[in-house]
Amino acid sequence: MKNKRKSESGFTLIELMIVVAIIGILAAIAYPSYQESVRKSNRADAKATLNDYAQRLQRCFTAYSAYDSGNCTLAGQIDGATLESPEGFYDVGATTLTATTYTLQATPKGSQAADSCGNLTLDHTGARNATGSGDCW
Repeated sequence: MKNKRKSESGFTLIELMIVVAIIGILAAIAYPSYQESVRKSNRADAKATLNDYAQRLQRCFTAYSAYDSGNCTLAGQIDGATLESPEGFYDVGATTLTATTYTLQATPKGSQAADSCGNLTLDHTGARNATGSGDCW
């Protein structure tokens, strides 16, 4: 009589551990990239808010010949104070606001505070800067 062994199916513990290790390595590589991608997309909140405030200040300048006119509602709100951006990832205010110049600054907060770009700025000439490094605008 021949002894036939039944074929066994399933995974061995070693095979399972190899799969878990591979998944762990992929996650260790992918998660930081994912976080940076989320921070980059959240930066759009600051860019949109800075551009909106700049346009509103330009309208004030056109109407009242001064960025800091008392008739300009936005100027009164951001002069020496900050407003939260619509998505809540940035505090936006004016670091400089005079009759002929302004500099707006968006400061990251919460989960966005780890962004490598740091503070984003926009001035009356349209110059865009960031205190951090990388391609921020």
